[in-house]
Amino acid sequence: MANLKSFVAIYPLAALLLMLMAMSTVTQAQTQTCSSQLSNLNSCIPSVVPGSNVSPSTECCSAIQQVEHDCICTTLRVVAQMPTACKLPALTCSP
Repeated sequence: MANLKSFVAIYPLAALLLMLMAMSTVTQAQTQTCSSQLSNLNSCIPSVVPGSNVSPSTECCSAIQQVEHDCICTTLRVVAQMPTACKLPALTCSP
């Protein structure tokens, strides 16, 4: 009977641990996918350099289409927080 009680007490902890491990694996896979999608945006560099009047290439437009919405949004949020994390003034951009 003691073994059954200890099993019942440990089971929820083991289930929680397995769930956290599964979530970690999914998050790592999403991070790798996002990173590879963002690395494909290198073809857009000529179009985003300040002062450049170069239109986005077909490769750039194709790369942008391949980036998932969450990947773009998360990246922009992280980039916006970087100056504060580096103890620099927050960025403000005007049109």
